[in-house]
Amino acid sequence: MEFLRTLKSVMSAMIGVQNKKNLKEDFSKNSATPFIIAGLIMTLVFVLAVWFVVQLALKANS
Repeated sequence: MEFLRTLKSVMSAMIGVQNKKNLKEDFSKNSATPFIIAGLIMTLVFVLAVWFVVQLALKANS
Protein backbone atom coordinates (compact mmCIF):
# COMPACT_ATOMS: atom_id res chain seq x y z
CA MET A 1 0.00 0.00 0.00
CA GLU A 2 2.86 2.37 0.80
CA PHE A 3 4.38 1.92 -2.66
CA LEU A 4 1.05 2.80 -4.33
CA ARG A 5 0.94 5.99 -2.26
CA THR A 6 4.49 6.76 -3.36
CA LEU A 7 3.52 6.21 -7.02
CA LYS A 8 0.56 8.56 -6.58
CA SER A 9 2.83 11.17 -5.03
CA VAL A 10 5.38 10.86 -7.85
CA MET A 11 2.68 11.07 -10.54
CA SER A 12 1.17 14.20 -9.03
CA ALA A 13 4.61 15.76 -8.66
CA MET A 14 5.45 14.95 -12.30
CA ILE A 15 2.53 17.06 -13.53
CA GLY A 16 2.94 19.73 -10.86
CA VAL A 17 -0.20 19.27 -8.77
CA GLN A 18 1.37 18.04 -5.53
CA ASN A 19 -0.15 19.87 -2.55
CA LYS A 20 1.94 21.23 0.31
CA LYS A 21 0.57 18.78 2.88
CA ASN A 22 1.64 15.76 0.82
CA LEU A 23 4.95 17.40 -0.05
CA LYS A 24 5.80 17.93 3.62
CA GLU A 25 4.77 14.37 4.43
CA ASP A 26 6.93 13.02 1.61
CA PHE A 27 9.97 14.98 2.76
CA SER A 28 9.53 13.69 6.31
CA LYS A 29 10.22 10.11 5.16
CA ASN A 30 13.53 8.60 6.20
CA SER A 31 14.44 7.15 2.82
CA ALA A 32 14.28 8.57 -0.68
CA THR A 33 14.70 5.12 -2.28
CA PRO A 34 10.96 4.46 -2.88
CA PHE A 35 10.60 7.84 -4.56
CA ILE A 36 13.64 7.24 -6.77
CA ILE A 37 12.35 3.83 -7.83
CA ALA A 38 8.85 5.20 -8.45
CA GLY A 39 10.32 8.09 -10.46
CA LEU A 40 12.31 5.72 -12.64
CA ILE A 41 9.26 3.52 -13.20
CA MET A 42 7.05 6.48 -14.11
CA THR A 43 9.71 7.88 -16.45
CA LEU A 44 9.95 4.52 -18.21
CA VAL A 45 6.15 4.33 -18.50
CA PHE A 46 6.06 7.86 -19.94
CA VAL A 47 8.80 7.16 -22.50
CA LEU A 48 7.11 3.91 -23.58
CA ALA A 49 3.75 5.66 -23.91
CA VAL A 50 5.24 8.38 -26.11
CA TRP A 51 7.02 5.74 -28.21
CA PHE A 52 3.77 3.79 -28.61
CA VAL A 53 1.83 6.89 -29.71
CA VAL A 54 4.54 7.78 -32.24
CA GLN A 55 4.48 4.24 -33.62
CA LEU A 56 0.69 4.44 -33.99
CA ALA A 57 0.96 7.78 -35.77
CA LEU A 58 3.63 6.51 -38.13
CA LYS A 59 1.64 3.40 -38.92
CA ALA A 60 -1.53 5.44 -39.57
CA ASN A 61 0.39 7.81 -41.85
CA SER A 62 1.87 5.12 -44.08
